[in-house]
Amino acid sequence: MTGRLMLLDTASLYFRAYFGVPDSVKAPDGTPVNAVRGLLDFIDRLVRDHRPEHLVACMDADWRPRWRVELIPTYKAHRVAAEHTGAPDAEEVPDTLAPQVPVIESVLDAVGIARVGVPDYEADDVIGTFTERATGPVDIVTGDRDLYQLVDDARGVRVLYPVKGVGTLRITDESVLREKYGVDGRGYADLALLRGDPSDGLPGVAGIGEKTAAKLLAEFGDLAGIMAAVDDPRARLTPSQRRRLTEARPYVAVAPKVVRVAGDVPLPEVDTALPRVPRDPAGLAELAARWGLGGSLQRLLDTLGG
Repeated sequence: MTGRLMLLDTASLYFRAYFGVPDSVKAPDGTPVNAVRGLLDFIDRLVRDHRPEHLVACMDADWRPRWRVELIPTYKAHRVAAEHTGAPDAEEVPDTLAPQVPVIESVLDAVGIARVGVPDYEADDVIGTFTERATGPVDIVTGDRDLYQLVDDARGVRVLYPVKGVGTLRITDESVLREKYGVDGRGYADLALLRGDPSDGLPGVAGIGEKTAAKLLAEFGDLAGIMAAVDDPRARLTPSQRRRLTEARPYVAVAPKVVRVAGDVPLPEVDTALPRVPRDPAGLAELAARWGLGGSLQRLLDTLGG
């Protein structure tokens, strides 16, 4: 794979589309399609503005993998709508969004945009593995700060973070991370681990907020260095920090595997090249008519063919 690769955190984007586009946008039968049309508009804008040569819509085949939950049981627990044995737990999704997800998947497939989800892994892990394997620059489009850990100026890996729709993106490279968080991409995972993240059910280390975590990382280099300092009476830690980090050892021992995105997911063979013409024109025409995709789909097809 050569040339610029764009990786979409698809669920992050269709959630934003759902909440950003009025639910008065409906199919001919009255079914809301605001997330579908909003996502198509997002992709159109992204391709027009950033001109990737490869594009992958990365999916959550399992949004709450069991192996992460076994390490930290609170991981995303507050977002579980129903637990399932032998299958991914059901996530809380708005009633009018859930039926749109299969439509999104069908439209992406008919257009010919590569769509990749891998059992037992989140979209973040798929993104991490594609990034690890890329030989050219990578643009990761996500509203999830967790993926800041993949930012790498030397490899041309950056995050395009939607501030308002996708028309206003914060292009996040290492200089932005250092200015805002005091760490580079490699250090962001350790910062997030120490700070915690209530939205993902990660407790963090009590009393260690974002600023303190950044100072500790600046002082001791990384998580391993911080924990080594806990055992070194000469290390410049306050008594409170030393006590709290000591108490957090069980969490710190398992959290790195949970917080850090995987880079070794068994990806399927897939053609990631940006499609110039639809893969399934007849099927796409049926989808467009049934769901009233109108100008949103046509604009994307015009951009892809241009």
